[in-house]
Amino acid sequence: MKKLTLKRHRMLKRASYFQRVYRLGKSYASRYLVLYVFTVRPGEKNLKGEIGFAAGKKLGCAVRRVRVKRLLRESYRLHQHELAPHHALVLVGRKAAVAAKRQEVEQSLLALCKKAGLLSKDAKH
Repeated sequence: MKKLTLKRHRMLKRASYFQRVYRLGKSYASRYLVLYVFTVRPGEKNLKGEIGFAAGKKLGCAVRRVRVKRLLRESYRLHQHELAPHHALVLVGRKAAVAAKRQEVEQSLLALCKKAGLLSKDAKH
């Protein structure tokens, strides 16, 4: 079995990369999070990384925002191998995610990925 890790080089870091996904991507929302999806053309070097995580100040203090981002990261990490390649994603936590359990956020992420058509054919969901 593969070790499920989330490599740092696969994460979006620059604000310009986040803005590009927000501006050009398609969004899908649920109670706990908003998923932005941008299809990256093969060979495109402008967008480095595949996934970004965000939690705005409306969620509360830094402790709450960090917890929400941690929930989003863990949910993505567990299911990253099931998602189709060549997409840049941004996961944005919503207010309901502050009090949510990991399983709830995880199910919400899977539902949004299915809605967006990101789940690969061999995924069992």
